[in-house]
Order: sequence, then structure tokens, then C-alpha cells
Amino acid sequence: MENALTLTNDMKLVLGLVGFTMAMFLFQRIRADLVALVVLVVLGVTGLIAPEEIFGGFSGNAVMSIIATMILGAGLDRTGALNRLATWLLRRGHGVEQRLLLMTTAIAGLNSSFMQNPSVMALFMPVASRLSSRTSLSLQRLLLPIAAAIVMGGALTMVGNSPLILLNDLLVSANNNLPSGMATLEPLRMFAPLPIGVALLIASLLYFRYYGDKKLKEETETNVTPARTESYFANTYGIEGDVFELIVTAESPLVGMSLGEAEAMHDAPLMLALQTGNDTRLAPPADMRIWVGSVLGVMGPRQQVADFGQNHFLRLSSRLRHFGDLFNPSRAGISEAVIPPTSKLIGKTAAELRLRKQSGISLLAINRDKKVLREDVRKIPLRAGDMLVFHSIWQDLHLAAESRDFVVVTDYPKGEQRPHKFKIAMTIFALTIIIALTSKLPVSLTLMTGVAGMLLTGVLRMDEAYAAINWKTVFLMAGLIPLGWAMDSSGAAAWVAGHTVERLPEGMPVWLIEIAVALLTTLFSLVISHVGATIVMVPMAINLALAAGGNPTAFALIVALSASNNLMTASNPVISMVTGPANYTSRQMWRVGGPLSLIYTVVVVLAVNALFWWNGRAA
Repeated sequence: MENALTLTNDMKLVLGLVGFTMAMFLFQRIRADLVALVVLVVLGVTGLIAPEEIFGGFSGNAVMSIIATMILGAGLDRTGALNRLATWLLRRGHGVEQRLLLMTTAIAGLNSSFMQNPSVMALFMPVASRLSSRTSLSLQRLLLPIAAAIVMGGALTMVGNSPLILLNDLLVSANNNLPSGMATLEPLRMFAPLPIGVALLIASLLYFRYYGDKKLKEETETNVTPARTESYFANTYGIEGDVFELIVTAESPLVGMSLGEAEAMHDAPLMLALQTGNDTRLAPPADMRIWVGSVLGVMGPRQQVADFGQNHFLRLSSRLRHFGDLFNPSRAGISEAVIPPTSKLIGKTAAELRLRKQSGISLLAINRDKKVLREDVRKIPLRAGDMLVFHSIWQDLHLAAESRDFVVVTDYPKGEQRPHKFKIAMTIFALTIIIALTSKLPVSLTLMTGVAGMLLTGVLRMDEAYAAINWKTVFLMAGLIPLGWAMDSSGAAAWVAGHTVERLPEGMPVWLIEIAVALLTTLFSLVISHVGATIVMVPMAINLALAAGGNPTAFALIVALSASNNLMTASNPVISMVTGPANYTSRQMWRVGGPLSLIYTVVVVLAVNALFWWNGRAA
């Protein structure tokens, strides 16, 4: 151990890179995936990782498994599986709140065992919205329990979340630096963590059944989120649902103006459509010109629209003569969408993105930190967690949502694209899981077999499969994996572990060290994401276990599970997706998510030790 405790230049460089990564993630000066790329390049240039191995993360089992789970999830979504699920839940729930809540959260948790957690949350947002609009359950009482169940359910299999997918690769690479005579660490089987995942999921369901739901109910009784209707948008955003037509006369000062200039006028209603000659546009571009005889489709209170029309020599039509078909609720309407942390829209304004011109979507308002922004809304840079209020044709919204740069919360009419492929998709999915259970093939290869099946049978097209992959997640993971290797090979992990054990009280029980490791990993995950926390902490945990006489695989598994134990802040991608739509305050998140995180830590340590004790007894 002595040489491991001597701090070398290589160790200093690796620990410096860990510090740099944490600082960049914390202050968000550089995008997370770019930070990972910088770390990768530095590791290669300095020779800490051999040039022929530096890009090994991109071809590793972990990254390929993540890509495969994203594509499989998209295949299930294309067949309308989740729409069927919402209908089934409403039917089986029989209107009983607690039963509906329990069934929805349990099924969301089970779904997350085979799909990436943010993907499951994106699929369940419209399900929650539909349930909320047809029952007395508010979105606040639905979304946090669903998000918690998804995080817990990720522990049911080794492909449920990114840290567990990474774990096997990190265990295999740790074998290169184990002390001589030490038994090699075996990769964990697909369903190895199942008992732990079951315990976590049950803990989450019981927590919200007997404590969490009461807390959410207490805090939201005065602010129940009603159904996604015109009255909801009027109450929440001051957006009236009435649509009117204004015809531009020859005397009007609007003649010759661009639509953007007209919108900027004092007391202008929301301008959603424009007809000039034969050119009729819903969500017209801001540079489209207004001429004599043009017809404006506007939304607002009747009196405001009438006053604006009178002041600017516009004739108010008694009914929708030109835009009747465009504003048909089955064809177009208002919707809400949340910006996930991986979105390419972050930092850009609606004007820069040209949402109306490119996607046919009008941005009406932004709900940010419980404040509704409506003034100059097109010039406000967007942030992760922002709730955007759109008006659009449903088909345009559906096409724009495929980019996954925003997640539509409103349950809007959209045709299930390939419902006739539902049985084929479910059969391929079931066969994939059976092969994973019964064969000795790597999980990544098994999942890719399912992907190939969905592509060959037409459940998905190849370009849709590419679109389903979140490349930011792929680059983040592939870029940081070599940092974990360098922590191991340079001896930095052993050095940190050795110094830690030296400072621990003599005879400190292993389970207490495990709890400390679990809490430290949770704190890391608040700062450097669950992927970063896993990559930095697993090598340290393995070395700590060796120094303290614990089980290295058990310590590593505790780290991988604890990396997802962030139920209080938006640094967890799943939690960031629900805070906007449900208007959670940070106080609510800590009051409800905090105790659950502590329960999570206790359950993980107990369940991991029970599992390894049982396995040791069985062996």
C-alpha cells in the first residue's frame, strides 16, 4: 500500500481533471458534453490513457447499451403503447385516486427497468396530463411520485439507468489494477440488482401512499392544477381562449408593417394567423407583411380585441369566416411543453430559433420559477426547466417534438403513427428480454438484436432510430469513461482510498463506510451528474473496499445506485423535467424529495448487503 500512498504527478493531473470537471459542471460555464470532450483530449495528449484506447468509451458496452435502450423506447412510443396504457389505467383505476396513483407510479417504475429514465419520463408526461384532465388528481400530486418511481425502477436491471449500464465496464477495467492474488471482479448479470430495485420501488410507493402524497396535497390544495383547457390557460397565463378575425382596412396604420412590428404595439392581442391574398398561415413568420385586405387571426378577451381593432382601423368579423378550419380544436390549439436539460434550445431565443417560420409554432408565454413571462417573450433566452406555452397545428407540434428539444406536457390529438405494429414491437421487446435472461451474450449485443428486429419489421425507420439517440448523453458518457480508467491506472483512486481509511476510527464497521460512500456519491451527483459521480466514485469505492476489508463489487454497486439518488434538484434529468409542468418550488422538492433520498440510501445499503450475504450463502 505504501507506493499507492505516494502522490505522483500522474495522480495530481488526474485529480486536477476531476476538480476541473466538478467546477465546470457546478458553474455551467461550458456545456457538460464539451467538458467531457476536453477531459478526453487532455487524457490522450498527456499520455495518461494510451492513444489506441482513448476512444474506447465510444465503442464500449455501456455506450452501445444506452443507444439501444433509447431506440427500443422510441419503437414502443411509435406504436402508441403509452396511449393505450393511459386508457387502460383510467379504466382499471375506476376513478379511485389512490388506486390510480399507485398503478401509474408502479407501471412507470417497471417501464424504467428497460428504458432510459428521461425517455420514460417524457413518455409519461402526456399520460399524467391525460389522467389529470380526467380525474381530480393534480399534476403536482402525479408527477413527483412518477419521477421517483422511475428513478427507483431504474435499479431493477443493469440497463435501467446510465450508472448501472456503466458499472460493468468500470468493474472490468478495475481488474487491471487489482492487487496480485485478488480474485477478478465479475460483471453483474442483467437482473442482478432486481431484489434491490424491488425494495426501492416498494419503498417509493409506500412513501407516497402514507406520507409524500399528503405533503403534496397540503401544499397544492390552494393551487390545484386543473385540466389543460381554455380556462386553465386563462387562469394560469392570462391567455383567453377566444379567437377573432380582424380585417385590415386601407386607413389602418398596420398596412405595410411586418407581423413582428404589429405584435410589439401597445395592447396588441396574440396574433396567431395571417391571411394575405391566397397565403393563409397559422403561426406566420414575424417578417410576413400586412396589407390592405389582410385578415389577422387573434386571440384575447373580446373587449381588448375590439378596442385594438377600433384604434387601428381594423374591422372585427362577427364569426370565423377565414380561419374556421385552422382554429378547429381537433386540428390546432394551445399546449405546454417543458425544456429538458439536454435541449439544443437552451440559451437561444424564440426569435433566433425562428419557431414560427421553421416549425409553425407560436410562443405565447414562458412559465419560469412560478413567474409567467409574456412581455417580449420572443426575445427571452430559454432555460432548462422552462415551461413554454405554444399555439400551433397539432401535426406541426408533433413533428417539432420529435427533435426531443422540448417535451409536450399537454395531451393533444395526435394519430398513433404505427398502431398496427404494436404487437410486433411488443413481441420483439419480449424476445429481447428473454434472450438477455437466458443467454450469455453481452447485454449490449442482446439489446442491439432487438433494435435490428424493430428496424427490419418497420416498427421504426433508420432515420427515426438516429433521431431517438441523445448524442449529448453519448458524448458525455464516452468522454468521461477514460477518466474512470485514469483514476484507476494512475493510482489516484487507491491514494484517495488509502488516505481516507487512515483517517477513519479504528474498527469502524464496513456498513458505516458504505453509508458514507453512498452519501458522498449522492452529493457528487448533485454537482457532476449521475454519470460523472459514477465514473469518479467507483474506482475510489473499489479501493476503499480493499483497504477496509469490504466487498469491492458491493461497494461499486452502492455507488452506481446512489448516483441516481437525487430527488431534490434539477441536476437529476428526470426531476428537471417535472419541476416546470407541476410548478414545484425548491422548498417542496426538498421537503418531499429529501426524506425519500435518505430512505433510498438506507434501503440501498441494507438491500446490497442482504443480496451479497444471500449470494455468498448460496455459493
